[in-house]
Amino acid sequence: MARQSYHHGDLRRAILDAAIEAIGESGPGAMSLRELARRVGVSHAAPQHHFGDKAGLLTAVACQGFELLADALTEAGGELLDVGTAYVDFAVTHRAHFDLMFQPKLYHADAPEVRAARERAGLALAGGLQRMPAGPGTASAHAPLAAWSIVHGFATLWLAGALPEDMGDDPAAAARPVIELLFARGG
Repeated sequence: MARQSYHHGDLRRAILDAAIEAIGESGPGAMSLRELARRVGVSHAAPQHHFGDKAGLLTAVACQGFELLADALTEAGGELLDVGTAYVDFAVTHRAHFDLMFQPKLYHADAPEVRAARERAGLALAGGLQRMPAGPGTASAHAPLAAWSIVHGFATLWLAGALPEDMGDDPAAAARPVIELLFARGG
């Protein structure tokens, strides 16, 4: 459904919001600048003026996603379980961002602002490992990758509807025992 014509304010923000909505509906690959212009009620050239091309717009969305993820992980505190569940919660509540962020061929992944935001999110996720209980593999240099793999994999499976139905309806709560299992104390 077409929105009313855009009249004033932050056009860049309006285009970003429309892009997030379109990605949520059809995925990042299906979105077009022309369709976004129609949704916002501006000329087809307006998105190009602000973002250059589709990859430029998707770069802005991915950057925003990594910033939002970094904020969510930082706000969760330093405990691995809290950071991990915040990651899963982010994926579910910001699905359009999440769907795009890990498809770097669709945007300018080497853009300095994306690299900085991605690094900030990575550091926030790795920060949870600092207070992790000692257990099998926790001293490994691969522990951060293992932790990320667990939470990212769980989030992806949840979003795909591929997990057992008895997991409940709270993805963060369902993820918690899975995260605990990987880093349980050896005995």
